[in-house]
Amino acid sequence: MLQDIERHLACPHCAQALALHERTLRCAAGHSFDLAKQGYVSLLAGDAHTGTGDTAEMVAARADFLAAGHYRPIADALASAAAAAAVDGDRDVDGAGFVADLGAGTGYYLAQVLDALPGRAGAALDISKFALRRAARAHPRIGAVVCDAWRPLPLRDGCADLMLNVFAPRNGPEIRRVLRPGGTLLLVAPTGRHLRELVGALGLLSVDEDKQRRIDDKLGPYLTPVGRQEVEFTLRLGAADVRTVVGMGPSAWHTDARRLEDALAGLADPVEVTASVTVAEYRR
Repeated sequence: MLQDIERHLACPHCAQALALHERTLRCAAGHSFDLAKQGYVSLLAGDAHTGTGDTAEMVAARADFLAAGHYRPIADALASAAAAAAVDGDRDVDGAGFVADLGAGTGYYLAQVLDALPGRAGAALDISKFALRRAARAHPRIGAVVCDAWRPLPLRDGCADLMLNVFAPRNGPEIRRVLRPGGTLLLVAPTGRHLRELVGALGLLSVDEDKQRRIDDKLGPYLTPVGRQEVEFTLRLGAADVRTVVGMGPSAWHTDARRLEDALAGLADPVEVTASVTVAEYRR
């Protein structure tokens, strides 16, 4: 709930602390932000645009796919890495730490991490209000906040022990600012083998084989890489699941529905598909 993360929030206009009064967040300068009835709050600056956020259709597709457990091995690996990072850090797993998930979507991964870290609260940060309607209900210790990943995040300096970034935009300077010294970023990104059986057959966007190196280069001025693991497994997807996995990712913006249906007719049902990601750990 928003009360669990209130003390970590900052006004997007003046960066001062925010306090919750009934259903409104206010700062000392008089800026105020009302909670939506769905449980999230928008801390977007007035001139921000939400056109890059996931649509209601994309969010629904992602929620269905994740609820079916297809990406559970990724969530399990992320939760295990979070628990290990907590043990290695300055605070115990049961300590009153704070987790911020940048590009949290429906809150699926953040919820798994919070289950592995009893007593911790988490902020689901995303630009899609459709995603955050679901994130606000994904776990009792999640507070959902609409914000733009490419602008200053509405969080106080050094407030997070742990940050998550799963298939999402990466703002290195802001991640460093929000993490406390010694804090950890866990970043999940696809490898070049991710969904490879669908990429060629359906004309989806492919993943650059050099993606992890480019991520390391961009984060290098701000964070130190301390470890990574690859998580790879085989999915068995029916036609409906294939439509869903296309609809929940970036290819949804670039795929013609009619052409997709024609291509789907040529696939086996079910089809075996490779899921392949890297879970990388960085330290401030």
